[in-house]
Amino acid sequence: MIKTRLLTSIGLAASLFASSVLAGDFQLSSPSIKPGATLSVDQVFNGFGCTGKNISPELAWSNAPQGTKSYALTVYDPDAPTGSGWWHWVVYNIPADANKIAAGAGTVDGKQLPAGSAQGRTDFGSTGFGGACPPVGDKPHRYIFTLHALSTEKLDIPEGATAALIGYMINANRIAQTSFTAYYGR
Repeated sequence: MIKTRLLTSIGLAASLFASSVLAGDFQLSSPSIKPGATLSVDQVFNGFGCTGKNISPELAWSNAPQGTKSYALTVYDPDAPTGSGWWHWVVYNIPADANKIAAGAGTVDGKQLPAGSAQGRTDFGSTGFGGACPPVGDKPHRYIFTLHALSTEKLDIPEGATAALIGYMINANRIAQTSFTAYYGR
């Protein structure tokens, strides 16, 4: 009995280790944003006192975990002085066979996103990419780009849903995630 429990425990631990190793290979990158670097004027919002180009960056990923049926992408600033952070971009229902998002694809209409993708409303009040625009004098804010591998082909999201509701649905279906952080201050 003890031997059976021990073998079961060892098997479970090995399975969890193998899953974490496979998920550890899952990577998100951008040719225009290096992890830990400062965002360029291309990824800065144009409005709210900011004068950037508001262009979503090119993003690419590799080594999706087994069982991935779709992806979701979030860009979040936890340092925004709102008490709840700031959602800069939410994309979901990205097909499992996609492995990149082109630069500039984060327009309101999302026509350059992988076919079938949908965008949620950001904290700017609309869909599409909203670049960095922290308050003047704040320390540089963190912008966390996260790609979520999901266990479902499609998230059933009501039109006009908040980023928080979409985040809930992402978390309920997530297999793995990969992210990098960039900074911006003014």
